[in-house]
Amino acid sequence: MLDIIKNDPWLNPYASVIEKRHHFYLKRLSDLTQSGGITLSDFASGYLYFGLQKAEDGWVFREWAPNATEIFLVGSFNNWQRQEAFRLKRTANGVWEVKIAPGRIHHGDLYKLHVSWEGGSGERIPAWCRRVVQDHQTLIFSAQVWEPEERYHFQHTDFKPDCSPLLIYETHIGMSTAEEKVGSYNEFRKNILPRVKENGYNAIQIMAIQEHPYYGSFGYHVSSFFAPSSRNGTPDELRQLIDAAHGMGIAVIMDIVHSHAVKNEVEGIGRIDGSYDLYFPRDPHRRIHQAWDSLCFDYGKDEVLHFLLSNCKYWLEEFRFDGFRFDGVTSMLYYSHGLEEHFSSYNDYYNERQDPQAICYLTLANQLIHEINPHAITIAEEVSGMPGLALDIELGGYGFDYRMAMNIPDFWIKTIKEKRDEEWYPSAIWWETTNRRADEKTISYVESHDQALVGDKTIIFRLIDADMYWFMSKLMSSSYSVDRGIALHKMIRLVTATTINGGYLNFMGNEFGHPEWIDFPREGNQWSYKYARRQWNLADDHNLKYHYLGDFDKAMIELIKSLPNFQTLPLVKMWDKDEDNTLAYMRKELLFVYNFNPQKSYSDYAIPVPAGEYEILLDSDSRQFGGFGLIDDTIHHFTQYDPLYANENKGWLRLYLPARTAIVMRRIS
Repeated sequence: MLDIIKNDPWLNPYASVIEKRHHFYLKRLSDLTQSGGITLSDFASGYLYFGLQKAEDGWVFREWAPNATEIFLVGSFNNWQRQEAFRLKRTANGVWEVKIAPGRIHHGDLYKLHVSWEGGSGERIPAWCRRVVQDHQTLIFSAQVWEPEERYHFQHTDFKPDCSPLLIYETHIGMSTAEEKVGSYNEFRKNILPRVKENGYNAIQIMAIQEHPYYGSFGYHVSSFFAPSSRNGTPDELRQLIDAAHGMGIAVIMDIVHSHAVKNEVEGIGRIDGSYDLYFPRDPHRRIHQAWDSLCFDYGKDEVLHFLLSNCKYWLEEFRFDGFRFDGVTSMLYYSHGLEEHFSSYNDYYNERQDPQAICYLTLANQLIHEINPHAITIAEEVSGMPGLALDIELGGYGFDYRMAMNIPDFWIKTIKEKRDEEWYPSAIWWETTNRRADEKTISYVESHDQALVGDKTIIFRLIDADMYWFMSKLMSSSYSVDRGIALHKMIRLVTATTINGGYLNFMGNEFGHPEWIDFPREGNQWSYKYARRQWNLADDHNLKYHYLGDFDKAMIELIKSLPNFQTLPLVKMWDKDEDNTLAYMRKELLFVYNFNPQKSYSDYAIPVPAGEYEILLDSDSRQFGGFGLIDDTIHHFTQYDPLYANENKGWLRLYLPARTAIVMRRIS
């Protein structure tokens, strides 16, 4: 019996399904590795064979296009004409190939394929190309030969991520600049990486790396899976960014999209050879993702596995990414993509509605990634809660290192929108921030980019709303909304970040309460970049109140990092009382105490804790964090003896707890 079932007796009724999935993975692994004759990494080396490859005697180009009847390589090197010297020949298994003499193609040349099939023809960008650029006048995308004489050489070749705990700063290169434009890899390296380092985060998670035709898709409608987006610079500039991050001790995680592909036929892989089912299912109901207006992969095809697994290896080996956050995993796991489904019992995870091929692919991907780099990080963005997602493969899991705790941001939004402040019950807060499978690590977060996109609001904007425009200056009188918002913003983050069992994530700018939403240039906003940027000046200006939130976030991260492997320390609830809106819990010698009550401050509030002397390490009400400074943080507190707790070595700690305040204390004796 697999350990996943031993660890959770409630899975016993589904043992046969779980074991069947595991055996299916083992069979596919055996098939792909020729019963162990090669490694999975050997299998996933398609990027070294397909596409445009430099050879000793010129160039060779290969493409998988079984439905094609004729293919030419056309480009700036032959005036985009179909010439015999650039005609591809069909080889085996639907692969086409052409060898090109030296001197015919050069670095920087633009190219495409001209593909013919029964009943039609058209230009296509090759599926395996490594660079795609857009003409700023015609807006047409083309592949580009990228073979510079001098390639960037990594300086930090033995980097290992710090996962004790993993503290992720989620980023988007394009919108990381303060200017109303698309930011570059170089600008991010010079201007943003030092901020990440200064703020204490040990990882960045970069979105929108894979090339996508529409900037406003946030990188989720991928067209060229092997091409880093040229909007932000060159492939070598991306390599330099990653190397610089490693030099600062910062891991670089890529937001990878293998859940679907853009429908575009000229720019994408939708109809490379004129067929609809090359990389995608033949059945249009399974091929088309109606909610996302995109194409879903057919994970049952060896060629699709070859393409996607090779894509994983490519980014790890060629760019030294430290791992991946897999987007849209729920959409992959279920034929329904998880839409309009309710996941209320284990039966919802083990029936005919799951896609076994997709489950197998994800397991293979995790096997491959950790085979290539045992220190790599994989994270699943998954909302249904399928058991075993972040469990080791040999135990019966799917191999992810972490899963996103997507219930937590939903809880905070629902609480802010629907609950009166008096109804912010600690029992509910504790439940949501600690409700997870004991054998799976999660990434906790208050909000990511998802909660800030146009049509939604950030936490700070929900709390303060229009008062942000008028009362965030220290030179003006404050407002109740601003005082309330600043206080709760800190408390929400502290309770979320300090109850982790794996890691914590923050989207760039949210730590200092970046105002307003994210809205990429589009027709509806006259193609403006006004909201597709980060106004770092707000955090840097000490005449404004934003820096209070950023300063608190920095202090919070520093506190978490002060205890090695903070995420593994036992998390013990000491106290909660809904009618008082109070909560207290401990991790080793640290005591976290919250008063969420909007009006009541408590004097001599008694909490049973391990006996001893306590000092205050962090106070959300401190004036340095925009609070009122109602607590004297220099005073040490001593527990009072109670014979009821004599056998437990506990006593009563009596504290002054101002309304909407959190304090972190350390037991020092």
